[in-house]
Amino acid sequence: MDELDTTVAHPARRYNYWLGGKDHFAADRESGDQLQALFPKVRLGALANRALLQRATRFLAAEAGIRQFLDIGTGLPTADNTHEVAQSVAPDSRIVYVDNDPMVMVHARALLTSSPQGRTAYIEADLNDPAKILADPVVRSTLDFAQPIALMLIAVLHFVHGDGAAKPIVRELLDALPPGSYLVATHATSDFGTPEQQALYRQLIEEGKSDVWTRPKDEFTDLFEGLDLVEPGVVPASEWRPEPGVTTPARSDINLWTATGRKG
Repeated sequence: MDELDTTVAHPARRYNYWLGGKDHFAADRESGDQLQALFPKVRLGALANRALLQRATRFLAAEAGIRQFLDIGTGLPTADNTHEVAQSVAPDSRIVYVDNDPMVMVHARALLTSSPQGRTAYIEADLNDPAKILADPVVRSTLDFAQPIALMLIAVLHFVHGDGAAKPIVRELLDALPPGSYLVATHATSDFGTPEQQALYRQLIEEGKSDVWTRPKDEFTDLFEGLDLVEPGVVPASEWRPEPGVTTPARSDINLWTATGRKG
């Protein structure tokens, strides 16, 4: 396990802070507060992202019949994690969580317990090394790669910097999955921001004050090339099959694209 560095902000711990959790350090809170000062609705986006994860997981387990999940960029455990939602629908669901933060793995092993019928496992690895994830013995012993698997990339691809840099990673992961598998992704965007906000996004990246590399809709959509998109297609996270009676926030308050696609 890598040494835990509490002096440098980590996305998983900052996200936990925005969600109202307690597993974060001063550096994470400082980073979170700085971004929130510039983008006051960032917590709303984090909550919308979390709700999307739960809705998509429920769809996959209840409607698509998926029983295996590879959740990369897990984040710190909160309520209604992937395995809890999936196993509440299908107790025999099997989930592998992947994250590069040692603190996430410590908490995951302590808190993310499986149903007796299913299995929940965890590995410490980085999205930027998909081959290592796919070859990991824990992944291979938990998931059956002859049966459909849901690849969950929730609010993690925007930490892959560079134009076009995310697609090769997604493609390598998808190529290893059998037909009938699904990809669910959410991704930060500046598409709904004003020109001033978009310029600010770029400035923060250039100055090293933000680790989020936003992508426009066309680049995000391209990640799903060759997949059959599930209705309603590529939409803001809060607009993907919202719960009845739930008020949908403004797109500019969420700043997240999402989609779910099936591999034929």
